[in-house]
Amino acid sequence: MAEKKATAKKATEIKAAPAKKTTVKKAAAPKAAAKAVLAINAENVGFKAGDVYQALAAAGKALTVKEIAKAAKISEEETLLGLGWLFKEGKLANDGEKVTLA
Repeated sequence: MAEKKATAKKATEIKAAPAKKTTVKKAAAPKAAAKAVLAINAENVGFKAGDVYQALAAAGKALTVKEIAKAAKISEEETLLGLGWLFKEGKLANDGEKVTLA
């Protein structure tokens, strides 16, 4: 009889044990770069060209693309769009790896 009580006691201990919580880890969504969508149309590119021109005029010297982007407070992609516009109009001159007003 003592054995039955011990077995019954073990069975109740097993049943009484709290259920383990299973945590399901959700896969985090891949972090996309926080880039704004760049609308490429004549109006926006013209505004970026104006930003680039003003940055170069304020500096008064030749600047790299990174320096222009920083001075104009726009992205490098936007800087390149503005530079293309200004080069096409003949307003810029290439000075090695730097760009200056013509």
